[in-house]
Amino acid sequence: MKINKIYLPIVLALTLALGLIMGSLLNFPAQQSGFMVSNTSGKGKLNKLMDFIENEYVDNVNADSIVDLTVNSILEKLDPHSVYIDKNEMEEVAQSMKGDFVGIGVNFYMYKDSVAVIKPIPGGPSEKAGIKAGDRILFADNYKLYGRKLPNDTLFSKLKGEEGSMLSLTIFRKSENKKFNVKVKRDVVPIKSVDVAVMASKNLGYIKINRFAETTYDEFHKGLENLKKQGATELIIDLRDNGGGYLEKAVEIADEFLKDGQLILKTKNKKNRVDETKATKAGIFETGKLYVLINENSASASEILAGAIQDNDRGTIVGRRSFGKGLVQREMPLGDGSAVRLTVARYYTPSGRSIQRSYANGGEEYFNDFQKRYESGELYAADSIKVSDTLKFKTVKGRTVYGGGGIVPDLFVPLEGKHGDEAVSMVMQSGIVSYFVFEQLDKGRKDFAGLPEDKVIEKVVAGDKYFSAFNTYLLNNGLVFKLEKHKERVKQYLAAEFVRQLVSEKAYYEMILKQDNMMKAVQEKK
Repeated sequence: MKINKIYLPIVLALTLALGLIMGSLLNFPAQQSGFMVSNTSGKGKLNKLMDFIENEYVDNVNADSIVDLTVNSILEKLDPHSVYIDKNEMEEVAQSMKGDFVGIGVNFYMYKDSVAVIKPIPGGPSEKAGIKAGDRILFADNYKLYGRKLPNDTLFSKLKGEEGSMLSLTIFRKSENKKFNVKVKRDVVPIKSVDVAVMASKNLGYIKINRFAETTYDEFHKGLENLKKQGATELIIDLRDNGGGYLEKAVEIADEFLKDGQLILKTKNKKNRVDETKATKAGIFETGKLYVLINENSASASEILAGAIQDNDRGTIVGRRSFGKGLVQREMPLGDGSAVRLTVARYYTPSGRSIQRSYANGGEEYFNDFQKRYESGELYAADSIKVSDTLKFKTVKGRTVYGGGGIVPDLFVPLEGKHGDEAVSMVMQSGIVSYFVFEQLDKGRKDFAGLPEDKVIEKVVAGDKYFSAFNTYLLNNGLVFKLEKHKERVKQYLAAEFVRQLVSEKAYYEMILKQDNMMKAVQEKK
């Protein structure tokens, strides 16, 4: 397979970056804390140096930028997950872990020179106002949005606002070739951390968690209750590409499956204080088969949940070795709107193992671990997983598990496709498919108007029209693949994305899970 040089930054970034970045997110809610800076030792030197620069240096300098560089340099010497958050980034970082925001409720992206609506959020303000998929948003009040290549933060600032406030939008509807104005009342829009909760088979439920945010437990609990009502006596929790988030949300979810008094995790701080967290009587799924799906991007809180299930012999961990982050961060404000997210403890699974990977060779090598796993063959064969024989631990029932480098699954499932063909699966599960399908619909949305789900699928998989168009789309974006031998698989992925944009997220997952190798492995194990 020939891959253009553009392939690596696009495909690997799409599939890996989110998981690794999320792995650095905080594990505890922010706490009010500060630093008392004395005039002793190195602290005094830093203060004096800043005074000299501000008062004596020949040129005027931005003292804040120097401080930012200093803080970052210090944190880089600690560990890969202790990070500095600039005051300009704080709102965005905090927003990413909230369960909602106030806005107009649309999924969009910049298509050519305009803001194109991929899909209004069901039940959201835009859908209520009559905005449809494919609409272009030309103006927000009197602010021009098209033809300016505006960055996302500017776009968001124009569409977000106070709850209940009105926003006048100028819309162009291509399918009807008309322009019109519509008023949208901004409202609270949920940001889902649980993508879907569906039945995978007659008695097997499936829940996909993309991160552990403020509302994750509530979303999960509601989804689990609905699945039980539908007859689920067995459950799959999908934590693939989930980089973590709030530790206590993973704990709350683990409590649903463990019996009263069973250990969920232990944390140890600098003063060797050990805190244990145990399950309560509140669990609603303490019996019944349980499977947890993980991969190389499952990190932090995901590993806490998987480790608790594995060490208590409560379920089967399926997939590939997880990322390996066993450090706990706390967010500490620095007084000027910025903050430092500092590692304050290590966590241990119930058996006593730390799953933190070594970061002795620096952050760059630490975060590039995927490449090492790929080259070693670990992503394709269980016997290529390197674990330390000296870090053996025992589960409740006496099974051997290993520490020092992520959660090793009980049931290994390799990357989809043969060694060398994995890029095809990566691309088909990336955002590029979503953009391609949107653009195809934009050209011929009327061709799909009123079609039920089965007819949408039939239209996409019958013949090679969309397969060929996708191949051309990749070439035009600098990606060269030999897709022919994967034709039927590619068609199924394309059809699933058409279903997602035309029908629902639930319908998309019900279709795509039938192609999923980890799901097949669970079904075979049953």
